Amino acid sequence: MTTTAARRPHRDDVLIAAAGLAGGLTMWAFGLYTYSGNHPAGDRAWLPLLPLVIMAGCELLRRTAPRVALVAGVLTLCADFVIGSLLVTVLMFTDLVYAAVLYGPKRLTRVVPVGSVLGTAAITATAVAVHPVAESLLIGVVGALVSVAPASTGVIVRRHRDEAAHERLRAEQTALLAELDRREAVGRERARMARELHDMVAGHLSAIAVHSTAALSLDRHEGPAREALAVIRENSVAGLSEMRRLIGLLRDSAGEDGEPAPVPRLAGLDALLEQMRAAAPHSAFVLRDERPEGAGPLPAPVELAAYRIVQESLTNVLKHASPGEVPVVLQQDGGALTVTVASPCRNGGVAHRPGPRAPGSGSGLIGMRERTELLGGTFEAGGEGTTWRVRAVLPMEGNA
Repeated sequence: MTTTAARRPHRDDVLIAAAGLAGGLTMWAFGLYTYSGNHPAGDRAWLPLLPLVIMAGCELLRRTAPRVALVAGVLTLCADFVIGSLLVTVLMFTDLVYAAVLYGPKRLTRVVPVGSVLGTAAITATAVAVHPVAESLLIGVVGALVSVAPASTGVIVRRHRDEAAHERLRAEQTALLAELDRREAVGRERARMARELHDMVAGHLSAIAVHSTAALSLDRHEGPAREALAVIRENSVAGLSEMRRLIGLLRDSAGEDGEPAPVPRLAGLDALLEQMRAAAPHSAFVLRDERPEGAGPLPAPVELAAYRIVQESLTNVLKHASPGEVPVVLQQDGGALTVTVASPCRNGGVAHRPGPRAPGSGSGLIGMRERTELLGGTFEAGGEGTTWRVRAVLPMEGNA
């Protein structure tokens, strides 16, 4: 069903074909031909309608099959000039040239303008050779108006359309980056609040509950004092239970919707790469975990630093890199974890990527370098030909 719908002529193409056919029939009825040469009369007066009908049929294919429509249009135009040309038939051909450049594949966009220039030059040279008079040059002018002008117009319109689509994509990526930053900031703040509640308020409530329980175990408290201690213990225990529930809610909400947890691990890289694939469909994000099987767990500081370095590197890919494969490689050897992220670029660095970029403060590389140096590791970032590579070596010894 989808294939049939895709091959169905566009509504505007049907209207263009119908309008061209109606205009051509009107001109034929009044005998209005493009030039006053030999055009058929009598029983053969209907022959100019044949190219007109075929050209109108080609208009139905101007979007769905522009290459076929253009080839058929060229042959039909040649027949139209031989039989007795109608102006509407010529105008519909110019629209086919324009549509082939605008809606056709990129290769057709490059071939048609060049072919129209070469064809016009060949026809003009032939006309001058056959009839060496100044009027023969008018054939070149007509050829340029029929083929070169619409082809050039199609190139300009297509370039502006592609630039507009690129701008929309960059705007969507920038908005997604801002949303990711906002969610991460909210997650970090909720995690901080949960830690503060756990370390301070919950600690005080626990102390109150413990001391009130100890006081109740002594027999020296009687009457109202004992009742007061019981109320203090009951409320402290209830408050501690509610506090723990609130801490759990803060920590759960900080990592909801598939977002990385406030203290992320390398196990969350798959979810991070899925987010990046949705944001940059023209880039192929690949995770290659080359760590040996059976390797022990990584120290928490090393795992957190590795995750953040990958996250920041992929954010820079989303902002600056050219489309292509982006491998994320994890290697563990000699008591150190090596993280490598490579991305395609131009002119040897992301900073020279042409076209619009998402805004960046330039602090991402500084932050990654600082994370690495805090663990006693080494950090490298730079362009190698058409590849921008980030590499961090994070020692595991002494960072447990």
